[in-house]
Amino acid sequence: MEKNIEKPSAEAKALSLFFMAYKTITPTYKDKSKRINRLWDLVKKNELSKEEYHAEIEKMINTYGGYDAVVEKTVQYYIDKTGEWKSRGDDQYSKDAQQFANKILQK
Repeated sequence: MEKNIEKPSAEAKALSLFFMAYKTITPTYKDKSKRINRLWDLVKKNELSKEEYHAEIEKMINTYGGYDAVVEKTVQYYIDKTGEWKSRGDDQYSKDAQQFANKILQK
């Protein structure tokens, strides 16, 4: 059995991290987080197409204001909570989040 090592899109990562951050404030976010993780598991098992997965992620992320709004809210949450932004990486989400962190921390 070949293991699928492909990772979710920047939008999916943004939504997942947003739900992780806010699940302590709004318990329904915990269920939504589980849902997108289940959907990704179905993609990895080839039981759901990537197109269907991305369409669902896009629909969900748009309900929270779009990709940029979700990234900014997540970064703002962690900066408010810890006073800094610690996440690092070279993927698209990490780069976008760092840009928001830089703007927020300059204020």
